[in-house]
Formats: sequence, C-alpha cells, structure tokens
Amino acid sequence: MAALIDAINIKRRSLFEQDNTPFVCLEAEVSTPTARGGQTLVRLKVRNLLTSAVFEKTFKAGDKFKEPDLQKVSASYLYSDPEGSHFLDQDSFETITLTEGMMGGALDFLTEGLVIELNKYNGNPIGLELPPSVDLTVAYTEPAVKGDTTSGATKIARLETGLEIRVPLFIKEGEKVKVSTEKKEFGGRA
Repeated sequence: MAALIDAINIKRRSLFEQDNTPFVCLEAEVSTPTARGGQTLVRLKVRNLLTSAVFEKTFKAGDKFKEPDLQKVSASYLYSDPEGSHFLDQDSFETITLTEGMMGGALDFLTEGLVIELNKYNGNPIGLELPPSVDLTVAYTEPAVKGDTTSGATKIARLETGLEIRVPLFIKEGEKVKVSTEKKEFGGRA
C-alpha cells in the first residue's frame, strides 16, 4: 500500500496523486487563519503530469494524497516520425514511443543518442525530463561584422534541431553551444 501524504507536507517539486492522476507541485503556500477554529489551508500550484495543464488548487491541511506510482527510466533519443518520438530504454533495450502531446517543446533540444529521463506512470510512458542544459551545434548564423564591438551585442543562430536563439557575436557556424532547456537561451560555449 502506498504511503499517504498530508497536504500541509507538500512542498515545491513534491509528487502526489489525486483522483488517479499524478501531479507535481510547482508552488506551495500555507495560510494559517488568525481566528480561533479557522482552518489552515494549503494553496498549491500544480502541473498535471498526464496533460501538462497547470492550475491552482486549495486544500485543507489534513487532506491526504497517495504517492503516485511513477518511475524514471533512462532512455536515449532515436528519431521522430509521424507516429511520435522513439526512445531506447537503457535497461531493457525496448523501444518506447511518446506522442507529440507528451513531448511538448522537447524536440528543440533532442539530438540522436541524447540520454534523458522518461517518466512512467503505472508502467506507461507519460513524458520526459530534459537535462538543465544540452550541447547543440550552430547550423547557421550571420558572420560577425568587423568593428561591431557593442558590449553585450547578440545575433540569431539556428541550431541543428531548428531552434533559434540569440548568441554573442563571436559564435560561428559549426561551433557547439550550451543551451538552457528551461529558458531556451545561450549558456556558453560547449
């Protein structure tokens, strides 16, 4: 039997299950009333792990939730086609396919062979977790103009996955750059 979690104990990044749906907590705020007999309430900003929908919910401090049956599996990206994106489980060597809806914007960062974490709920894949940053090759960018030395000047670069980001003027085609997967921005040379 899975352990039960009190609403008041849910913190940022906690996982819990309500109505057979797994959630991750993005923000938690506890409000304690000043009046005698008032109920302590917990306001949570949560993401539904099945649909990626984000919303706020308020619970009583004593409400209880189950721990979700979630597993993280290491998998390497193989390719994408009209059926979805295909990954190779690093332990069982089975091919796992995620639909376009499960992928979100992850294709902007995936290159063949990149190892990521797949999330499974009750044994079925529901999504993936990207690393904080990935190394991608610059496929196209304008050459820097000689004499343009404005501090902090940037230009647009198209990366091997098709993602376009702003990079410093000294970055050239063919260079590898580190890209933040959360902010979709340049993080330095790789």
